[in-house]
Amino acid sequence: MRIIPLEEGTFTVDKSKQMVPFNSKEDELGDRNAGSLLVAVTPFLVITSNDVILLDTGLGLKEAGTLQLLNNLQKHQLSAGDVTKVCMSHLHTDHIGGMSITDAQGNQQMAFPNATYYIQEKELEYALSGGSASYKPERLAFLQGHPQVELINGDGNIDDYIYYDLTAAHSKYHQVFWVEEDGDLAFFGADDAPQLVQMKSRFVAKYDYDGKKCMQLRQEWWETGNNNRWTFLFYHDVTTPVYKQE
Repeated sequence: MRIIPLEEGTFTVDKSKQMVPFNSKEDELGDRNAGSLLVAVTPFLVITSNDVILLDTGLGLKEAGTLQLLNNLQKHQLSAGDVTKVCMSHLHTDHIGGMSITDAQGNQQMAFPNATYYIQEKELEYALSGGSASYKPERLAFLQGHPQVELINGDGNIDDYIYYDLTAAHSKYHQVFWVEEDGDLAFFGADDAPQLVQMKSRFVAKYDYDGKKCMQLRQEWWETGNNNRWTFLFYHDVTTPVYKQE
């Protein structure tokens, strides 16, 4: 199993939920709005003997007219066509940006033409309902009935080696993933378990759908994962996107 963090940068985010780029050499966190959090945005590639798996898709930032996510793939001698599975933890705007591209006619197309996209069915329904400002329904409508989308429900597995649990913790229909191969197990907690520091402390966040459940799950995953030598993948960790206890 090969794991590749596809870092998109460091940002601050406040209650407006806007991601503002942050340069640690030039910017001061204290100059940002009160309550601003410092976060990274890091989708992950997990390459197994069967698949090239993308875990969430970042902000959708562009570099020279091309998705930064695709440029990051090229840095590792990979292309959009190499990705076979896209596993979405949830559909908040900072996780869906690289799902699609806009063609010359202004139509949305899947950014990964050979991939199956795995999305919780109720998460998509809720995102499209307009019930939360954390979602952009106009960017997600094209997913309905799309032949590359496989809607899943509850807990389960994909091809008997990618496992998912519906946690309903950070968001109402958030899910987490494990990828297992040859005795190694990578865990992607997305926004239920976004940073290493949160795994080591009892922390309840007001921005979570169920902050207490998030905290409890983090404690369970941390204990079980360290005992079983999981590789943790942290989507929003500025310094340690990948962690495995020695």
